[in-house]
Amino acid sequence: MTQRNEKSLTIIGAGLAGALLATLMARQGWQVAVYEKRGDPRVKGYEGGRSINLALAERGRHALRQANADDAVMAQAVMMRGRMVHSLDGRTQLQRYGRDDSEVIWSVHRGDLNITLLNLAEQAGASLCFHRRLDDVDFDAGVARFVDDRDDGHHDIGFESLIGADGAGSSLRAAMMRNTDLGERTDFLDHSYKELEIPPAADGDFMIEPNALHIWPRGHYMCIALPNDEKTFTVTLFLPNHGDPGFDSIRSGDDAMALFQRDFADAVPLIPRLRSDWESNPPGLLATLYLDRWHIDSRAVLLGDAAHAMVPFHGQGMNCAFEDCVALANHLLAGTDRAQAFAAFERQRQPDARAIQHMALENYLEMRDKVDNPDFLLQRELERSLQERHPGRFIPHYTMVSFMRIPYSLALQRSEIQREILVESTRGLSSLHQVDWQATDARVRERLSPLADGA
Repeated sequence: MTQRNEKSLTIIGAGLAGALLATLMARQGWQVAVYEKRGDPRVKGYEGGRSINLALAERGRHALRQANADDAVMAQAVMMRGRMVHSLDGRTQLQRYGRDDSEVIWSVHRGDLNITLLNLAEQAGASLCFHRRLDDVDFDAGVARFVDDRDDGHHDIGFESLIGADGAGSSLRAAMMRNTDLGERTDFLDHSYKELEIPPAADGDFMIEPNALHIWPRGHYMCIALPNDEKTFTVTLFLPNHGDPGFDSIRSGDDAMALFQRDFADAVPLIPRLRSDWESNPPGLLATLYLDRWHIDSRAVLLGDAAHAMVPFHGQGMNCAFEDCVALANHLLAGTDRAQAFAAFERQRQPDARAIQHMALENYLEMRDKVDNPDFLLQRELERSLQERHPGRFIPHYTMVSFMRIPYSLALQRSEIQREILVESTRGLSSLHQVDWQATDARVRERLSPLADGA
C-alpha cells in the first residue's frame, strides 16, 4: 500500500493527457503516481509501431507551454497551412486555415509526443508504473487494485484521488459506473476508418506537399493524409459501414485498390502498400461519449477521452484534453477542497466538451461534402472579407477554435450566428461582387459583439 498524502494524486493512464497532468502537478510539488496497463513505450517502442498523427493547435500548445514542453514537441512537428483539396479530376487547391503562417496547425506523431511527455513527467518527479492495469476500485476504502497481465500479479494501492486519463475505454470510468450512475451514453457514427501510409519518395523527401492536411472529399466519404517528420504521411480513409462504397462491400485489398483507382486515382501511386495495409490494419470505430457526471466527490474524476471522447474531424481531441489538464491543475492548485475542485472543473469544462463534440461531428460533413462546393467556397471568401471589415467582431469559426483559447461553447455560439450571416448574405449569389455590403455589415454589427481572446 502506498503512503497517503494530502498532496498526492494517482493518475490512471500514461498517455498524452496523463503524462501532461503528471508534469503539471509534479512541478508544483505534488506526489504523483501514474499507472499504465501497457509497457513503457520508451523501452519497447511505441505499441503498434505505426504513424498515428495528431493535429496540435494553439489550445494544446498553450498547455504544453505551462509544462515547459512546447520546444521539445515543436522540434518534431510539421506545419500544416491549410487543407489541400484533391478533386476527382486530379486538380488541387490549398484552402488556408488562417490569414498567414502565424495561423497554422501542426502535425505531431502520437508516439513521439507521448515519449517526450513521459520523460518530462519523470524529470518533474512523477512516478511512472507500467504493466499496471486497473482491475477494480474500492472507493470506500480508498484502494485501487492493479493487475500485471504478464504474470497476473495483483497490486493494491491506496489513493487520495484517482484521475482517469485512460481514454475512451476507460477502466476507471467503468469502476466509477459500478459505484455511481454517471449517465453514460455512446453515439456510434455509421462510419469507420482505415489507416494506410504514404512512404517517403526515392530521394527521401515527402511525396506530396508536406505543409498541408490533404483531403480527398467524395460526398458521403473521404480520404485524408497528414505529414510526419520522417517524411511519411498517415492516410486515413473514412467510409460508411454499409453501402457502396462501405466497409461491408470493400473487404479485400483488391476491393480497396479498385475503390482508390475509381475515386482517389491520384493517391494510388503514393500508397505502394495499399493492398497489404488494407488487409493488415483493422477498421477503427468512430463514436462520441457523453457523461452527465465526470466525478465522484473527492475520490475520482475523469478528463480527456475518458470523459468526452469525440470523433476526430476537428483535430481537437488532444487539444481539448490538454485544456482539461490545465483547468484541473488550476482548480487543484487553488487550494480548495478536492470535491469542490473536481465539481468546479466539471462545471467549467463540460459545456465546452459538449460544444467541441458537436463541432467535430459538423466538421465531418464539411470536410467530406462541402470543401469543393461552390456555395461553401463563396461563403469562405465572404468570411475572410468580413474578418477584414470587422476585426475583433467577425472572427472565422476555424480561427476561434484553433488559433484562440476562448471557450469552445462561446466559439460554437458565435459560429452559428456567423453561419446564418454568411448564408443570408450569399443566397443565390455566385460572386462577392453581388453582395449587399451595407445589409451584410449591418447584420454583423447587430448580431455580433466585439470579442477578445481573454483566455
